[in-house]
Amino acid sequence: MTIAFPKPDEAILARRKDIIEGLSRLVASEALIVSEDERRAFETDGLTAYRQMPLAVVLPSSTEEVSAIMRFCHEHGVKVVPRGAGTSLCGGAIPQEDAIVLGVAKMNRVLDVNFEGRTARVQSGITNLGISQAVAYEGFFYAPDPSSQLACTIAGNIAMNSGGAHCLKYGVTTNNLLGVTMVLLDGTVVEIGGEHLDSPGYDLLGLICGSEGQLSVVTEAVVRILRSAEGARPALFGFEKVEDAGACVAAIIGAGIIPVALEYMDKPAIQICEAFAHAGYPLEVEAMLIVEVEGSDQEIDDMLRRIVAIAEPFKPKTMKVSQSEAESAAIWKGRKSAFGATGRVADYICMDGTIPTGQLPYVLKRIDEIVKSYGLAVANVFHAGDGNLHPLVMFNTNVPGEMEKAEKAGEDILKLCVEVGGCLTGEHGVGIEKRDLMTYQFSETDLAQQMRVRGVFDPRWLLNPAKVFPLEGRLAA
Repeated sequence: MTIAFPKPDEAILARRKDIIEGLSRLVASEALIVSEDERRAFETDGLTAYRQMPLAVVLPSSTEEVSAIMRFCHEHGVKVVPRGAGTSLCGGAIPQEDAIVLGVAKMNRVLDVNFEGRTARVQSGITNLGISQAVAYEGFFYAPDPSSQLACTIAGNIAMNSGGAHCLKYGVTTNNLLGVTMVLLDGTVVEIGGEHLDSPGYDLLGLICGSEGQLSVVTEAVVRILRSAEGARPALFGFEKVEDAGACVAAIIGAGIIPVALEYMDKPAIQICEAFAHAGYPLEVEAMLIVEVEGSDQEIDDMLRRIVAIAEPFKPKTMKVSQSEAESAAIWKGRKSAFGATGRVADYICMDGTIPTGQLPYVLKRIDEIVKSYGLAVANVFHAGDGNLHPLVMFNTNVPGEMEKAEKAGEDILKLCVEVGGCLTGEHGVGIEKRDLMTYQFSETDLAQQMRVRGVFDPRWLLNPAKVFPLEGRLAA
């Protein structure tokens, strides 16, 4: 393993039986997982190259149960790793041997919907897509839509400040989150925000969203729901040069046009996704853009005309506007299936960095050069409109040394993102994957200040402690 974990606390391991006995008094027997076979299902997350067997797994059904569990762990010095659905691609939900996993998957109900005020209160274990499905009958939806939205939970979305293809227009989780109910390490239940559009005082909600489970366990959320648009239509643009596609993205954004989505796929990604989804993608081009606009028929036609005019100087080889709901669904099926489809043909590491859109042509060229220098291949598929890159660095795990090469290539790509004025993560979070790169983006003073803020909530480093901050140089409790 190239990413280190802290050495487990032997005193905690020796008390495992007593800890399990204590937890068994707080939840129903079926909500406490202790056998090795059953715990194994929780030993990793979307970053499957790394695994740690947890001390135990607890699946509470209410805020009150979460509070009791947190109070118990605080009193006994037991580490807690919060977990939603375990779809984290940065290792954000990977446990430790001396930590329990606290999963919120059983807490998956819609508690209240206010269509007039355009809000919904939900338990944090509900899936992202589940919110939209719950309000669709009145013509509403929840805007953030990560590719894992069928499985990922709102708890994880809040932890990582997740985005998705439509975040270009509607924003990421923080722009659609109005309030949370959360449990602090000592069991205290705190309400932040609510159904109102803004709260007085410090922006504590902004602090919680994106905190990667290191400050509290979120049990409920109040989210913004929106009226669905009259209609939406995607269009495909295929280019003979990667640089032309990148320049076209910058030109569209530079013209002040904000499509609802603006997605990029290079040739390897196009071929992989087309073989899986049969979406009608152009296989002969080097890069493709999916541009979706929404509104009335007149608005859609007008915006597509403007986008086509902007694209023409970049000489697209193919241009195709969806003519039916079936075509639109096929186009998005290909894009949404990219990660799973790539897994059919190779092992891969999915990177997540963000850059200024004007740097796209240069960065895409450098990513190709970086990956080739390690003798590997890359498929690029990402949210081009806001510069959130997702290069899939492909390798063969059965070939000794290839995974390590892929990790090094990914590290170089993330450093490149920082060098051109971007940052280490757009929506996946830091977790363990980017933990040791934090010193590349932040100074010692920056990191120390972030750790001081963390220490207000968790001075003993019991909440998701192996994540985000490099193990060396951490502030003492």
